[in-house]
Amino acid sequence: MGVSDDKDLWVSWDDYNRAVVGLARMVHESGWKFDQVLCLARGGLRPGDIFSRIFDVPLAILSTSSYREDAGMTQGKLDIAKHITMTKGSLGGKVLLLDDLVDSGVTLEKVQGHLKENFPAVTEVKSAVIWCKACSAVRPDFYFQYLPTNPWIHQPFEEYDSLRPHQLAAWLKKGEVG
Repeated sequence: MGVSDDKDLWVSWDDYNRAVVGLARMVHESGWKFDQVLCLARGGLRPGDIFSRIFDVPLAILSTSSYREDAGMTQGKLDIAKHITMTKGSLGGKVLLLDDLVDSGVTLEKVQGHLKENFPAVTEVKSAVIWCKACSAVRPDFYFQYLPTNPWIHQPFEEYDSLRPHQLAAWLKKGEVG
């Protein structure tokens, strides 16, 4: 893992897990009650799962994708999935929209518009992210850490981005003590 500075924020699994729970604590302490968590896949999947468990509310998943160019480092056109995945019923009531970070703010803004246009049963939406970059055009309702220098965030699960099936045995072996 690298060293964090103004350009890069390196996050360990412990830091990541503490940040998700810290964000959950902030939402809880606000007093705002919500009926469902809607996480944005892929970045919001892990926090969404944890929030759903802690707050004991249903989890809904909406897939979005915008990082496509320069090996995922440059934001391209935003794609929003047509359907929301959930176990029963449909999205409605008070919804906590959850993602890992807000960078430009485009995803958060467009998804909120998408919800207003397509899900009339949703009465209120508040947003929560772990990291809020200063460059964002929108501010989420809740964020765990504000990043004034807009660093690239290196999350602990990114090591899987370059791991391929044929490398699994060697990857598992590297952690064994001989």
